[in-house]
Amino acid sequence: MFRGLERAGGTGMAERVGFVLGGGGALGAHELGMLRALDERGVRPDLVVGTSIGAINGVFVAADPAKAVDRLRELWAGAAARRAFSASPWKRIRTLAASGTHLHPVEPLWQALEEVLPVTDFGGLAVPFQCVAAGVETAMARWFSEGPLVPAVLASCAVPGLLPPVRIGGRHYFDGGLVHSIPVGRAVELGATTVYVLHVGRIERPLTPPRRPWEVGVVAFEIARRHRFFEEMASLPEGVTVHVLPAGAERARPEGVRRGPLSALDAYTERAYRASLAYLDEGGRAR
Repeated sequence: MFRGLERAGGTGMAERVGFVLGGGGALGAHELGMLRALDERGVRPDLVVGTSIGAINGVFVAADPAKAVDRLRELWAGAAARRAFSASPWKRIRTLAASGTHLHPVEPLWQALEEVLPVTDFGGLAVPFQCVAAGVETAMARWFSEGPLVPAVLASCAVPGLLPPVRIGGRHYFDGGLVHSIPVGRAVELGATTVYVLHVGRIERPLTPPRRPWEVGVVAFEIARRHRFFEEMASLPEGVTVHVLPAGAERARPEGVRRGPLSALDAYTERAYRASLAYLDEGGRAR
């Protein structure tokens, strides 16, 4: 569907590069491949915005762009990530029975981030970074840009049913993908003039009508997820260029909030890396 959709204007403003990293669970490995391609072509961000899995990937970019890919591979291939998302079915059932609301405790992922992330506070980041979560009590988006990093990032990726809501300042937060799945508009608001959109591959092909009962909710979620992104892309201001990097997905898989297998990390990463590298060499440009 997209092959680097762009809208540009001659405003004469200095270029400010923004990376926008969207949500998508373990399929976020696609974003790792895109980051590798951008790094190899010398494209570095002036600001980073992330949602859900994109908040995790994005905070590592903001912490140290030059080492982000290596640290993310360490995170997602490490034992801590396996503990966070690869629990046995019986363990997930026990967690659900004890909590009544979710399949995974948040502590293993919290520990994984603390082990690998090189900074602890937004103020220590090398590049400005924001992530978004959905407020439970307010039913509104909450953008985090200061204070401790790990709670904010975990709030952004607290997928309902998989993880518990994260409590910050007396309020509870769920996954930011519920309110801003691919927040291009936020990057533009923060002053980005050239935006690189990193995503998990679902927006590259149209959806198809559901054929099975369990696909109804998944397709409905995907429509809602894409709707705001398409609206923001259609109303970009003059002077802004947006590159939607290709994930190289072979087929559309609207999995909603379902998890992808961690074992597929290398395949997802390599596919997105090759597709994005080809796009950058054909039409993208390094800073």
